[in-house]
Amino acid sequence: MPFRIEPAPSFRERLAAADRPLIGAWICSGSPIAAEIVAGSGLDWTLIDAEHSPIGLESILALLQAVAPYPITPVVRVPSADATLIKQVLDVGAQNLLVPMVDSAADAAAAVAATRYPPRGIRGVGSALARAGQFNRIEDYLQRAHEITSLSVQIETDAAVQNARAIAEVDGVDAVFIGPSDLAASMGLLGQQEHPDVVAAVEHTIAEVRAAGKPVGVNAFTPATARRYTDAGASFALVAADVSILARATEKLAAEWIPDADTTQRAGY
Repeated sequence: MPFRIEPAPSFRERLAAADRPLIGAWICSGSPIAAEIVAGSGLDWTLIDAEHSPIGLESILALLQAVAPYPITPVVRVPSADATLIKQVLDVGAQNLLVPMVDSAADAAAAVAATRYPPRGIRGVGSALARAGQFNRIEDYLQRAHEITSLSVQIETDAAVQNARAIAEVDGVDAVFIGPSDLAASMGLLGQQEHPDVVAAVEHTIAEVRAAGKPVGVNAFTPATARRYTDAGASFALVAADVSILARATEKLAAEWIPDADTTQRAGY
């Protein structure tokens, strides 16, 4: 009798079962050790970022393996909605994807198609050789893949805010994630994520996605802002990153132990 494996609950299932906002942290360093430390922290989920980091396909695999023994739910942000990239990331075992820069319902539908096998989509078939189906150990993986995987799409432009409800209503979009940094930039407010207009746009998006019946999340490193957004209805949030935690903690350490040190240094790239 063949050995069978059942996949972990997807991010969609975790969100549906939650009775509070799910709180997570980014993995941006590419370090499996850092990923394992975050995974064992008690946080609900982690976002492995392959868009703004040195994390490539083999690193995604290593990071997924590092967090696999822990109850945390990993989501992988791909660099773009490229169907070939999405196919590869799914095949190495990413169960939950986040696709950035989705500006319209058409963009969202294309992302959905890239995650699904024909006739539901255009994903290439290679699961017998891939970690995605645990090397043919997940029974009926080809038929169940659309149920096993989850797709979140990222709203991070003013145009996407205007289309938020239509994006959320696309069949196959399981959740929407808001990126205030790029949203602020698209509004002519680069670096001003806390600007009242940006905050208003985020809250408008939260309301629109919730009206469409889908979970909505947000990136917010300032605790008061994160709480404001969860109070407004955000179902999940990222509140820190491995690299920012290390940067701020080591700066604090230096300030405590070297009070007269010159903190202005030449960057050595």
